Amino acid sequence: MNLIDFILHVDQHLFEFITNYGYWVYGILFLIIFVETGLVVMPFLPGDSLLFAAGALAASTGAMDPVLLVILLFIAAVLGDTLNYHIGKYIGPRVFEINSRFINKEHLIKTSQFFEKHGGKTIIFARFIPFARTFAPFVAGAGSMNYKYFLTYNVVGAICWVGSFITLGYLFGAHPLVKDNFTHLVFGIIFLSILPGLIGFIRHKFFNKEKA
Repeated sequence: MNLIDFILHVDQHLFEFITNYGYWVYGILFLIIFVETGLVVMPFLPGDSLLFAAGALAASTGAMDPVLLVILLFIAAVLGDTLNYHIGKYIGPRVFEINSRFINKEHLIKTSQFFEKHGGKTIIFARFIPFARTFAPFVAGAGSMNYKYFLTYNVVGAICWVGSFITLGYLFGAHPLVKDNFTHLVFGIIFLSILPGLIGFIRHKFFNKEKA
């Protein structure tokens, strides 16, 4: 099983996890969300689609408790961002001067620019944007954002992100139309997630040229 296949067919693989590991699936989901949000070198792990699929399977199989899912994965998301913040704070601003194949410098710089524009709310917005979700707490730590404010945004963002996707999955994921077109839905989720960044890129690339 490769990563792309796991992302595109996350519902099928998650069902296999439930079948093979039973209640240990809670731990597997907790670990994936924690690592994706907590380690800046792991931004490619599934987030939105995984939460949606978990909610859908909770509804269709009854093998998972949706309330317990929301609580556990909310904790995982908060702890992940907290770890990422402290790693960024430890490394500090010099992270922008580090050349590493494990850290995408372009994503790091774009997230930093997003921070300059939106401030602490970036932590909330970034929850719904792949890659930015992983880089935002890291940049917040590197920029020495006040931890009290960071924690507030962290908690609010985690509640909104985890709660919304699991709830949507639980309410609509078991519908035959959704089940039969889940791969297309994953593409749709990914596209909608990157759309704000894509619009920002187009504005910067073309409209700034016209002004110049």
